[in-house]
Amino acid sequence: MSRKAEKRLTTLPLPNRCTSTFSVSADTQTADLSKAVVLLDPQWNHVLTNDRVTLKCQGDYPVEDNSTKWWHNGTLISSQTPSYFIADVKVQDSGEYKCQTGLSALSDPVKLEVHVGWLLLQVAQRVVNVGKPIRLKCHSWKKTPVAKVQYFRNGRGKKYSHGNSDFHIPEAKLEHSGSYFCRGIIGSKNESSESVQITVQAPETLQTVSSFFLPWHQITFCLVMGVLFAVDTGLHLWEQQENYTSDSRDLRILHPTLFLLVSYGKKVPTVKDQ
Repeated sequence: MSRKAEKRLTTLPLPNRCTSTFSVSADTQTADLSKAVVLLDPQWNHVLTNDRVTLKCQGDYPVEDNSTKWWHNGTLISSQTPSYFIADVKVQDSGEYKCQTGLSALSDPVKLEVHVGWLLLQVAQRVVNVGKPIRLKCHSWKKTPVAKVQYFRNGRGKKYSHGNSDFHIPEAKLEHSGSYFCRGIIGSKNESSESVQITVQAPETLQTVSSFFLPWHQITFCLVMGVLFAVDTGLHLWEQQENYTSDSRDLRILHPTLFLLVSYGKKVPTVKDQ
């Protein structure tokens, strides 16, 4: 083979089939990666200004490479460590955080809300399944001592303590849903937190089963309509029976022979038949 022919062969582009194969392989590799997970330490996603917050990125890393990408409200931030530490959190730190490691896909967002105030009612989850625990914490600004702490649900007191202690419900029930807040004395002032709505719901399996049954008011309506239909049908049959009995009585008195023929289903003879 001549040198010109060899040069022409080496400069030929790769077939499109090969390029497509490489692209599919890369897409498949990306799809196989598990998502990273953002964890909060402490676990509360509602905090007060000046609190300390640590966000940890949980995912797979290449060997000797634990670099991590962090995003805040869609903007890539400079930190590349597995843990993103905020020593003195501010209102502008509120928003959604995402992370990604070298061997993981981009995580789902975790929302952080920074509030201003003396007291904040912290709850791990605002939507809880029946049977799961509920833990409430009356958190004070800069951990200022709080006395005579009370927890309220729908305006009614549920727990009182001389110091500041958590409110724990071991097994949530549907009636535990409602609006919660806490109140306590800081210095000489009576301070209250903002209200937090907590919803207790049946597990998904129970919701699926219950969807096959009608609500109680629909069941009552169907029963009432069924009774009314039965009564109406009975009255109608009774009226027909009474009419038949009355007509039969009149026929028996006026035409005894004709009554006997009708009763036995016989045809009444006519002049034509004779």
